[in-house]
Amino acid sequence: MPNLGPMELFFIFLIVVVLFGARRLPSIGKGLGEGISNFKKGLKTKDAAETLEEPKVTERTST
Repeated sequence: MPNLGPMELFFIFLIVVVLFGARRLPSIGKGLGEGISNFKKGLKTKDAAETLEEPKVTERTST
């Protein structure tokens, strides 16, 4: 994975500002943060649901 230095991060930020505009950046950041938190909550509830379920046993027959 390539290392991102301060100059690369500055250019990425500059491109984002040009593409989306300075007015939309706060709403984009808010949406991104909410999406990440919902994703983490979904992972936690999925893990909790899997631990509460009984393991499924399948029978295999040999031929």
